[in-house]
Amino acid sequence: MRTSIVFFISVFFINSCATHDSAPSDFYKSADEIKNAVPVNEPLSRYGNPESYTVMGKTYQVMKNSNGFTQQGEASWYGTKFHGQKTSSGEPYNMYAMTAAHKSLPLPTYVEVTHRKNGRKVIVKVNDRGPFHDGRIIDLSYAAARKLGISGAGTGPVEIRAINTSALDLNTSSVVLPETANDGKIHVQVAAMGSENAAEEVAVNLRDNSFNSVRVHVVESDGKKLYRVRIGPIPSVDLAYQVLKNLNDIGHNAARVVTD
Repeated sequence: MRTSIVFFISVFFINSCATHDSAPSDFYKSADEIKNAVPVNEPLSRYGNPESYTVMGKTYQVMKNSNGFTQQGEASWYGTKFHGQKTSSGEPYNMYAMTAAHKSLPLPTYVEVTHRKNGRKVIVKVNDRGPFHDGRIIDLSYAAARKLGISGAGTGPVEIRAINTSALDLNTSSVVLPETANDGKIHVQVAAMGSENAAEEVAVNLRDNSFNSVRVHVVESDGKKLYRVRIGPIPSVDLAYQVLKNLNDIGHNAARVVTD
């Protein structure tokens, strides 16, 4: 009973963008500088996952799993008012991290959020409950809202899609990808440089670390050649983020998922 009471208090006070909340005054990163959350296969949180819970007289059912989950509606954000306080999962809320609150998804769940008007996409970790406002389906951290382009307006129309992390193997540094191209255009870009030799060295290092489908793509702009080291094409966004996680583990922290 004590656990359920603590959970109720947590979700009641640390959810959604509420009155008197505000943006941080010391956050200057542009949308491109804010890095997406990297999905990993995590166990369910000990907190925040009861079968159901009640807030302001309304009962919400918590999903057993998020497989295939999609949803459309309004996104909002929360900021300084809750920064540092415990979320429903027990983790401290960090408005500078790529996290979010959702009423029914299991905690944690990684989701891709797409702005239905400007086309921007972000990846966030759902570790909190909310928003408890009619019509709103997800509450983003301030950083996620900034990257998605809704920090100024406060809300925006979105579609969310749960990312399947169940197949991610966190104990392996290698990911096997098809050697032949597919119809998709998802890649992980590891580096972009002006030297072909340097790019080839990075590519060789990746192959030595058991990454395949590593290629150096050459593009030309203003008469100058740029050599982009990429892995792919990759069949799905979920697998692309597995590749990204494995690259981060061996020190390639500037790698990013690209869809061009």
